[in-house]
Amino acid sequence: MRGLSIQGALSPEDKAVLLGLELNPRHMSASEVLWQESAVADLFCVVKEGWAYSYRNLKNGSKQILKFYLPGDIVGIRDFGFTRRLSSASMINKGVIYPFSYQQLFELFGRSNLAVGIMATAMRQQALLSERLIYLGKYSAHEQLAHFLYEIYLRLKRIGDVEDNSFLMPLTQELISDALGMSPVHVSRTFSMLREEGLVIRDRQHVKLPDPEALARLVEFNDSYIDELLPPTFSELLRARL
Repeated sequence: MRGLSIQGALSPEDKAVLLGLELNPRHMSASEVLWQESAVADLFCVVKEGWAYSYRNLKNGSKQILKFYLPGDIVGIRDFGFTRRLSSASMINKGVIYPFSYQQLFELFGRSNLAVGIMATAMRQQALLSERLIYLGKYSAHEQLAHFLYEIYLRLKRIGDVEDNSFLMPLTQELISDALGMSPVHVSRTFSMLREEGLVIRDRQHVKLPDPEALARLVEFNDSYIDELLPPTFSELLRARL
């Protein structure tokens, strides 16, 4: 539950509650479905290993991917307060998740510091979706893919999964096209453009950004919505409650 470890502002009791959520890991296969859209919303889960994604199935048989989940992310928190699932969720590659129930979630809510962490996590997920709407609506395909890759790079860097500006990205061109609303062919051509510009080198699942700052400048990337740290005032108030 890395995302809820709020700058160390957790009591031993808080940490014990979080550890209790990790007692029943589920090993997942690649492409295994976590749940289907409109299913009863009775569980949430934290991704421990691997990648997952949420999506909506469309009338024409295609899908719109809403979010990619990396290790440490909570899947399903968007469904909190709803009887039915708002979207489907599946694994991308094999991995491990920690499922937890509404009862366990309410136990977290009963601890003020953890409740703040959950709220902050939910707001950051909403910020990712909002940013997606902006760049899908206003950017060219070239800029959309550049923004998407730099966002993934920052998210992975924050969990220590980037080395020498390189990272593993287990996404097919079809998954990227379903996230960005392009055809797989268009995704391939756009990757080629970014490679020719010296901005992205991709070899199957291996991605390298030779000059991440140049990629960020291309799309005038504002990373404030990626920041996982709470404002200093929040941290001080939480520590005062320990």
